[in-house]
Amino acid sequence: MSPAEARLKEIPSGMTDAEWQQRINLAACYRLVALYGWDDLVDTHISARVPGPEHHFLINPYGLMFDEITASSLVKVDLDGNQLSQSDYSINPAGFTIHSAIHEVREDAGCVLHLHTVDGTAVSSSPEGLLPLNQTAQLVTHDLAYHDYEGIALDHDERPRLQRDLGGKNHMLLRNHGTLTVGRSVASAFERMYHLERACSMQVATRALGPIAYPVEAEAIDKNTELLSNPDRAELRSTQLVWPPLLRKLDRVNPGYRD
Repeated sequence: MSPAEARLKEIPSGMTDAEWQQRINLAACYRLVALYGWDDLVDTHISARVPGPEHHFLINPYGLMFDEITASSLVKVDLDGNQLSQSDYSINPAGFTIHSAIHEVREDAGCVLHLHTVDGTAVSSSPEGLLPLNQTAQLVTHDLAYHDYEGIALDHDERPRLQRDLGGKNHMLLRNHGTLTVGRSVASAFERMYHLERACSMQVATRALGPIAYPVEAEAIDKNTELLSNPDRAELRSTQLVWPPLLRKLDRVNPGYRD
């Protein structure tokens, strides 16, 4: 049996190879979020669009810790919140509100990642937001949106405002709430979140040293913005350079996500 045949044999009945691969990547993302200490018990959520025209997406079963999620345990839903795959668990209703809003209008939203980390929430709660204080922040600030807090996201009427505020950007600070990234792939959403979270932590550390940061010349910021504005190059970096070693790392420390 060839490697390709062995892989196809593992795919559950009625599921395409493309959906199964998306499930593997999303389950890996959940476990990597836990590995990096970004999880929040069973709360926060990551979704990935199922390849195809239906706008179905995968999200976590509400009640599993992130480090125990597997490809087969992910729940498939439609844009109306109907669960399309069997599960002993429901889905987080606030998670559905946020993720369905983005998957509804962003054809390029292969993955949406939302967190409640300490530093990310701290910066989202700061009037100044995220500033281009350093090189890492400048990977983000040219592509950063903001959305004001409206309470726990249970009201579907919030979705048009979330869609409007995100627009075509791929990073967002949810005011008084947390961080969010969008990617064509799970890989690019994760790499964007890595930079966004790291930039927030750097800003918290910098501000702890005093109110004044060493200035960055506007010309340098503009140069980096131009350099980083090619989405195809960013996607290639995420999928070909960053994601494969992350999966190898996960295979060493927390395998089983492919189950």
